[in-house]
Amino acid sequence: MTAPKPNAGILDITPYKGGEAAVEGVSDVRKLSSNETPLGPSPKAIAAYMAMADELHRYPDGAQDMLRQAIAKHHGLPADNIICSNGSDELIALICNAYCGPGDEVLYSRHGFLMYPIAAKARGATPVTADETNLTTNVDALLAKVSPRTRIVFLANPNNPTGTYISAADLRRLREGLPYGVLLVVDAAYAEYVKRNDYSSGEELVRERDDTIVTHTFSKIYGLAALRLGWAYAPDNIIAVLNRMRGPFNVNSPAQAAGVAALGDVAHTDKARAHNDAELPRLTKGLEKLGLAVVPSVGNFLLLRFPKGVEQAQAADKFLRGRGLILRAMAGYGLAESLRLTIGTVEENDRVLAALADFMK
Repeated sequence: MTAPKPNAGILDITPYKGGEAAVEGVSDVRKLSSNETPLGPSPKAIAAYMAMADELHRYPDGAQDMLRQAIAKHHGLPADNIICSNGSDELIALICNAYCGPGDEVLYSRHGFLMYPIAAKARGATPVTADETNLTTNVDALLAKVSPRTRIVFLANPNNPTGTYISAADLRRLREGLPYGVLLVVDAAYAEYVKRNDYSSGEELVRERDDTIVTHTFSKIYGLAALRLGWAYAPDNIIAVLNRMRGPFNVNSPAQAAGVAALGDVAHTDKARAHNDAELPRLTKGLEKLGLAVVPSVGNFLLLRFPKGVEQAQAADKFLRGRGLILRAMAGYGLAESLRLTIGTVEENDRVLAALADFMK
């Protein structure tokens, strides 16, 4: 008997592993490994979610009308050019399913999000990376790696796990430097945290062209990671393709209701952003005083680099776990000398600083 054979590339995939949430033998654990907001979701989003309990026997709105209209109003975008998804991970997979296959190449920055090569390999395409400069996307390096086989370029801006970003001018330079028809996907999962005058998540490029997509998520600043809710802004031609490929009910009803309510609670979002604006620089300064190299971040997380390299980073990870503090090891991103730290509550951040101070003695 012969077992069924998977398509080419699938067995080459290293499965994605999310941030851990428990430490054996430790009861008081703080998870700072997944870039979740420490403030949690809006109370209004929680209430909207709970209100759907009596409707669980009904299918969701397959057209996602109320959610798309709420996103459109909030961002000043046309609702017909918005598509919602089961997390932005689903969009990454759908885009690769639609626009690449065996013999094609999918290009991204070297330390970009791991779901890009996973989605490419699942379609039999070849992931290609471009070198970065100071852990920041290098537009010239990306353009130099474009070949006749390049079908998609993924750009996380800001980037996970580094927290760095490229300016609106560099984003436009990348788009204009790519051959027409090469799809540029701007992953703006952390856009709501950025307060830089030269930043753009790229919606203006979508309005100008038919080969650009911008993806977003409700998992970060809106605190709805458990509901798996994402969305994209794309031109008509791409929306038509993705709507043909997604499941007819890919976003459940409680998630849609919570998303609408979360968008409406601007005060809660502002509170989450203000917390990050205060704690990001405070934590950065404190970590640098301990002798750690901290990559400048515009997100809700920091990449910590240990001066003695991989062994010190691994020892720090073990030490912190013993104190009930879970950070994210970065070996899978080619940054084994680093740990990624989510900005937590004030109390959690103080615990991290105190623990690392003891470790670095």
